[in-house]
Amino acid sequence: MWGLILNVNQELGKMSLSCINMALSDFYATNSNYKTRLILNTRDSKGDVIGAAAAALDLIKNVQVQALIGPENSMQTNFVIDLGSKFQVPILSFSATSPSLTSFRSPYFFQATQNDSSQVGAITSIIQAFGWREAVPIYVGNEFGEGVIPYLTDALQAINTRVPYRSVISPVVSDDQIAEELYKLMTMQTRVFIVHMLPSLGSRLFTKAKQVGMMNQGYVWIITDGLTNLFGSLEPSVIESMQGVLGVRPYVPKTTALDGFQLRWKRKFHQENPSLVDAEPNIFGLLAYDAIMALAMAVENAGTTNFGFDMKNVSTNATDLEAFGVSINGPKLLESLSVTRFKGLTGDYTFVDGQLQSLAFQILNVNGDGEREIGFWTPEKGLMKKLNLTSINSTSKSHLGPIIWPGDSTSVPKGWEIPTNKKTLRIGVPVSSGFSEFVKVITDPITNKTIATGYCIDVFNDVMQVLPYAINYEFIPFGLPDGTSGSYNDMIYQVKLGKFDAVVGDTTIVGNRSRFVDFTLPYTESGVSMVVPIKDNNKKNAWVFLKPLTWDLWMTSTCFFLFIGFVIWVLEHRINEDFRGPPEHQVGTSFWFSFSTMVFSHRERVISNLGRFVVIVWCFVVLILTQSYTASLTSLLTVQRLQPTIGDVKELIKRGENVGFQQGSFVVGILKELGFNEKNLRVYDSIEEWDALFENGTANGGIADAFDEVPYIKLLLGKYCSKYTMIEPSFNTAGFGFAFPLGSPLVHDVSKAILNITEGQKMNKIEDAWFKKNSCPDPSTLVSSQSLGLDSFWGLFLIAGTTSILALIIFMVTFVYEHREVMKESDPRSSLLTRIRTLLEIFVSKDLSAHTFKEKIGIHIHGLGAATPSPNNHYPTSPSSYSQHTDQYFCSYGEEGTPSTEYGDPNPNPSGQSPQEIVHAIELRRQIKKEHEIHRLSIKINDVDILHGII
Repeated sequence: MWGLILNVNQELGKMSLSCINMALSDFYATNSNYKTRLILNTRDSKGDVIGAAAAALDLIKNVQVQALIGPENSMQTNFVIDLGSKFQVPILSFSATSPSLTSFRSPYFFQATQNDSSQVGAITSIIQAFGWREAVPIYVGNEFGEGVIPYLTDALQAINTRVPYRSVISPVVSDDQIAEELYKLMTMQTRVFIVHMLPSLGSRLFTKAKQVGMMNQGYVWIITDGLTNLFGSLEPSVIESMQGVLGVRPYVPKTTALDGFQLRWKRKFHQENPSLVDAEPNIFGLLAYDAIMALAMAVENAGTTNFGFDMKNVSTNATDLEAFGVSINGPKLLESLSVTRFKGLTGDYTFVDGQLQSLAFQILNVNGDGEREIGFWTPEKGLMKKLNLTSINSTSKSHLGPIIWPGDSTSVPKGWEIPTNKKTLRIGVPVSSGFSEFVKVITDPITNKTIATGYCIDVFNDVMQVLPYAINYEFIPFGLPDGTSGSYNDMIYQVKLGKFDAVVGDTTIVGNRSRFVDFTLPYTESGVSMVVPIKDNNKKNAWVFLKPLTWDLWMTSTCFFLFIGFVIWVLEHRINEDFRGPPEHQVGTSFWFSFSTMVFSHRERVISNLGRFVVIVWCFVVLILTQSYTASLTSLLTVQRLQPTIGDVKELIKRGENVGFQQGSFVVGILKELGFNEKNLRVYDSIEEWDALFENGTANGGIADAFDEVPYIKLLLGKYCSKYTMIEPSFNTAGFGFAFPLGSPLVHDVSKAILNITEGQKMNKIEDAWFKKNSCPDPSTLVSSQSLGLDSFWGLFLIAGTTSILALIIFMVTFVYEHREVMKESDPRSSLLTRIRTLLEIFVSKDLSAHTFKEKIGIHIHGLGAATPSPNNHYPTSPSSYSQHTDQYFCSYGEEGTPSTEYGDPNPNPSGQSPQEIVHAIELRRQIKKEHEIHRLSIKINDVDILHGII
């Protein structure tokens, strides 16, 4: 036995009963071999909760039904669910859609219809597609209406759409009360309404909305499936009042089985109800048909045994409700229903946790005498014009068909309007006599009208012109009774109190103000910085030429100059006359050569290839050093000569210096948080007063430093850029913005307009009109930069050092190899120290085998052979060749170990030559010297003869 609870006197009840009977007939005609048969016991719910509860009790107690189908609505089903759970009787409802009736409350409840929360995604996608920022739900105040609201509001908040108000309408409300609620909605800004109610109340609501003018252009109405599912039952006059409404409902695919069922149902229903003309089966009738199919399958699968109730645990003193017992077959039937799967008239039929799954929703537009399909929505793909299209999850309005909006308009409503009782926006502006470039307010003495000018006002006026709609507004000055400017926090709070519809001016976006208002995007630079006087320190510094380089770089450079001089001496002194002579001469020449490369004025020749290689690399390093030094020194003496007088907050606090801030600014809070004493805080209200406080200084009641926002600082620097500079620290703020009430739809549109203004040329024109352009350097360049350090040049020194050391290694290896005989033990009497000393003596002496000395020796010998004048020459050969030869020869000879004792050499025989060799050398030198004197005398005689011939 199976129970059915319906309101058989209503059209929906009659339609559902007709579909259920057809379902039983079709099912058993197709499955004639099944062992089970559903015998329905129908009870009339009489359209109320009590009637449905009484019918359920009767069916369970007296008939002992194994399952209940119905009741029709969520209020009636709410009580019946508890009965089914208590007595383990499954409850199937094909028309109770409230989300609160879930299987989590009772596992014996099967919601064989679409849950109202499943359509929330389709509704919010429509709202997101058109960019509406506010929406007001209008719903009936019962289980059906209230069940979906938590899901709807959460989904709206997820797409950043506010719900400023919820309109709850009683099921027994009068038409006058409906009109009163609609007039209340008209006074609000929001023009997007989501209606969730059944046709009995929804038809009255839209009829009144048409009468009061809320179905005109600019309004947006979206209805849930509570109305769209039963749209065919509405009167033509109601449909006429709903023109332009959007609606969603579960999509039922068109199939051959559905078409055949509809034809058969119309014939049968018309025969049973001849008074109901042109009736069409709605989705609830189709769901009732599928629910009976599912129950019949589950009963067959569960078996035919144990259809009674277990009364074992029922006490003799049990109450009427406790005396029912529990269904023996209930758990098995519950399991069978949970796994039932088939393709019904409404599509794929399956339960998940007792909830019938939905696949797609159809989006409709009421137009003419019916509804028109404009698109679909699925959880996986979002909005689309046609089903089964390959697309990504989308919320774009381009994925919907053309829409006719209320008022027969094709223009998309903006979703809000200025309320009818506030046609002109009251815009608060600050009264300030100081920074008039930003905001200046005057009152026309004739018309007594407020006139506002300034940078902020021009930006706001241009923003209003960019908006796609016109807004009337007037400026209302805000100030103290004495005519002075009040606190900006107090002015912004007037928006919270409703005295202003917005605030326009040099109002900074800060966190504590955002608790009372919503700000637009900023239209100026952000940040709070320090302003300090600047001075020229380099005029009093005689050692500024040392500042371009750090001390470590100076010391490293000096050491490398000395090192390079030593390397060049090692490589050149044996073969280059420029690096020979007494020891002090050689040292001076080597270092002179090295340091002269700094200005590239070295005149000594470098003969060896290794020396040339080292000099080339070192000259490259010196070139980089000198160029960098020149550039840094030039910068120090020109651009970077201006220095801030104070650059540290802690220093200001420690010295007890006075600091300034602007009248009415939030900066005073930052100063107190930093630790400044309130007695050291000074207020200014204009640029001139600002400058005067700086001129006086702390000693005369002025200030040593000031903290202000970047736009004001730039205004000051535009006038006094040679006197002040902006330095760190900086405190982040969001810049200037316009303030509107919390949740105002204007914020979004005005912010978009601000982006259009700031990204174009209009903002530049406004800035040029109000702010003085100056040729001052960028404030960030006024602060001294770091001197050049070793970290910037260590690579160059590494290259030069590596090159020099490599050259030294090559030279020393070559030298030791060439004089390897000296180190051999040819004489057993010579010690290792003696051999090393001999090698060092060779190292400091000339290398006569070098090509430079070979050329000179050849010249000297030639000179000795040509002492007698040639007959072809008018002049005798110069005696320099002789003297040069003898000097060279004996210098060389002495360096080899046999100097002449005639010249007082302190070590006459350092090499151990024999006395015969010494005597021979002395005689040879005397003979050469004598020939040198004779030659010189012959030159003089020859000169006299030439002179006599001339005379």
